[in-house]
Parts: sequence; C-alpha cells; structure tokens
Amino acid sequence: MVFKNDPRPPYPAIDESDMGVYEFIKDFFSKWMIQHDRPKHQQTRGVVHAYFNPKSQESWRPLVQHAIKGLLDDVEDQGSMDLMRDFATPLPVLVIAQMMGMPFEDRKFIRSMAEKLLLIGRSDLDRMRPLAEGIQELLNYVTPLVEDRLVNPGDDLLTILANGEKTGEMTREEVVANAVLILFAGHETTINLICNGTLALGNHPDQWDLLRQDPAGKMKSTTEECLRYDSPVKSLSRLANEDVELGGKTIKKSDRVRWFMTSANRDPEMFPDPDTFNINRYPNLHVAFGAGIHHCLGATLARLEGQEAFKSLAERLPNLHLEPQELEHVPSITFRSLKALQVSWN
Repeated sequence: MVFKNDPRPPYPAIDESDMGVYEFIKDFFSKWMIQHDRPKHQQTRGVVHAYFNPKSQESWRPLVQHAIKGLLDDVEDQGSMDLMRDFATPLPVLVIAQMMGMPFEDRKFIRSMAEKLLLIGRSDLDRMRPLAEGIQELLNYVTPLVEDRLVNPGDDLLTILANGEKTGEMTREEVVANAVLILFAGHETTINLICNGTLALGNHPDQWDLLRQDPAGKMKSTTEECLRYDSPVKSLSRLANEDVELGGKTIKKSDRVRWFMTSANRDPEMFPDPDTFNINRYPNLHVAFGAGIHHCLGATLARLEGQEAFKSLAERLPNLHLEPQELEHVPSITFRSLKALQVSWN
C-alpha cells in the first residue's frame, strides 16, 4: 500500500495547552474503522458491510420518501425556507437515527453534537476543547444504548455493531466509537450533497428545467453530477508509505499528502468541460466517495437520499429558486458545507 492513514500531530497546529485534550481526541478517533488500513480496517468494516450493500439500502427508500414528504409538508405553504436548516439538515439526521434504532426525539441532540465534531476539519486554534466536549457527550449518549443492545438486541444497525463485540471483531470501545462515526458521517456529507446540489441547480436554470421535466428519470444522473460538481468532502489526508513518484514529483516516505477530491472531479482529462454543470453527463466517474478499501461505506445511502431529495424538490416545488444572498461556507479543509441557503418558490 503506497499511502496510509495519517496518525501524526494535528494539522493545522493547536495551542500547546490543548495537547492533553488532543490526546483524548486522538485516542477516540484511533478507534474509528476509517483510521486503519488492512487488516484491521477490513475486520471492523466487515461487521457492518452487508448492511450497507445496495440491495439492503434500497429497502430504506420508502422511509426516505416519507421523511421528505413530512419536511416539505411543513414548509410548502410558507413559500420560502432556509434549505440547509429546514430540509437538508433534518433529513439525513432522521434517517440515520432511525437506522441506528435511536429515539426520534433525539435527532436535534445528535445534530448538535455532530456540529462539534466538525471542528476536527477546521483551522481554529481553540477547536480541541469543544470537539472533546462533543465527543464526550456522544460517548455518554451512545454507550448505554450499546449496552442495552447487547442484552436486548433489536432489528437495527446499532445491534449489528454491538454483535461485533460478541463475535470478537470489535471491542466495546470500538463499537461505541464506530457508532458515533456512523452517526456523524451518515448525515454530514449528505446534508452537504443536498445543499450544494440545490445551489448548483439554482445557479443553472437550464439544468433545473431538465430535472423538472423528468424528476424520476433524471434524479440519479442529477445526484451524480451534484456529487462531482460541488463535492460534499473536499479533501483527505494520507501519509506516504514509501517513496513514490506522482505527477512528476517525488513524495518521500512519511510525507503528509492531502488529496483534493474537488480537484480530481474537475480533471479535464477525465471530464469533458469539467467546469460545466451537466446533469446528463455520462459517464460520470467522479471520486466524491473516495476509492479503494476506504470507499465511503454509506455511499449508497447518500445517493438514495440525494436522489429522492432532488426528485421531490422538482415535483413539489417546481418554481423553487435561490433568493438574493451572500453565501458563507463553514471554514473547513475537509468539508464543503454552506451555513445557510435561502430559497423560495412563490
């Protein structure tokens, strides 16, 4: 393996006084399956891999459709909304919490804690303490639920994770940490997909018209182009496992490398007219979900939610358009996330 996960000190750097807090954070993240390479990654991912296969995930489409209907029912008569707050955010939170078997009323708490976890990808010097608070609150929330599933198994994803402890594939701490990972990753990237995609459609009325003419027929290709054009995750960090030549440059062993999927998805050698937003683009071999053994576990679910979201917006709110506004993105080297997106349909 030429590149491996990056366990080195925090980047960007943090204040020296927060190094103790950082050790707690580093220990927690070290238990996430995505922080490991073979064979550990394969072992822990295998516990839940079957749950996320396309056939299994397709069974959740009615739940996604029902959740979308409820959210649009709530706002349709208003004539406008903050799409980030009122639609893109609650949808994936509701879905992943349901999959995990968590109480419906806890979804706002789950989202508020996930927002603290987002600090890991930001450059704030003082990001460690609120990040640690979010981790501890989620640990306090998830641990009793895992303990309950070990005694009273249910028909949910949290039970499958807990079974990983029973089979010896995961420790208790790894079960809890990866439950937090799935809660976090299971909605944050999808929120960005829906919001960034709606922004792209709003900025390209000709493409919005194409989707409106055939929402069901165009929902899949629209979702793929939204993933490529304005990817939910901007970049990931890796370490070189050996000296390697890449793009005419020599990367030495242990050098830190940051991969920008956003750049790869605009590669003119792979995509004709890469800066053009085209929902009919085919083939569309983007890398918004990464590649190889670390290809996003929840890619099928994210696609499903994006498809149903864009289809429903086109069917229910065909006159939807962007309001005049000054857009602001969350300062993050990892995520491509808007703070708000005002839309109306009157």
